Amino acid sequence: KLSDVEQKLVREHVIIRVFNKNSTVFSRGSECLGFIRVLSGSVRTFLTSEEGREITLYHLRAGEDDVLSASCVVSQITFDTQMEAEEKSRILIVPSIVLARLKENNIYVRCMIYELLTRRFSDVTWTFQEVLFLRIDQRIASWIVQTCEQSGSTEITVTHDQIARDINTAREVVARMIKRLAEEGMLRAGRGKIYVTDPNMLKKLCLNCRQE
Repeated sequence: KLSDVEQKLVREHVIIRVFNKNSTVFSRGSECLGFIRVLSGSVRTFLTSEEGREITLYHLRAGEDDVLSASCVVSQITFDTQMEAEEKSRILIVPSIVLARLKENNIYVRCMIYELLTRRFSDVTWTFQEVLFLRIDQRIASWIVQTCEQSGSTEITVTHDQIARDINTAREVVARMIKRLAEEGMLRAGRGKIYVTDPNMLKKLCLNCRQE
């Protein structure tokens, strides 16, 4: 729905950046990026408290878009998120100055921005709903089931630290719960790996969890 002039504007100013694993894509005080699309890799979006505690809000994977890094363009964004590359990632960026011009002149771009905001705020709401209302075993089961479905494998390479960060709890809690799930026959845990042995039991455990 972009005019020829708008398409030319985007082509002339679009940027593709490569971010190494654990590098900052966007943070408080950094430049207002604009519209982003993850071309490859994975990006974690999170909040950090004044004490340094983090809460993971959602992940962006290849083919997914976001505008929460465009707070200078979208006045409805009133809280400070941060973004970090979880692995080496290529990210396409439509700079904020271009996005602002498109938003001002093209109703379709404006609608796309608000649809993206709605989707991301839904992700954020679900995260807080999980933290507040789901038991730890349900949250871990949900994380494992979704990760297996995304990878198409029943074997996951992951540490307890990574799971703890993603579901917003302590590493010790994850270790204890993984051990319990293993004792109940749902999975086996190795060094840096989890093998799902009974996916049906895991899915039953997170029956009330979000379906992607």
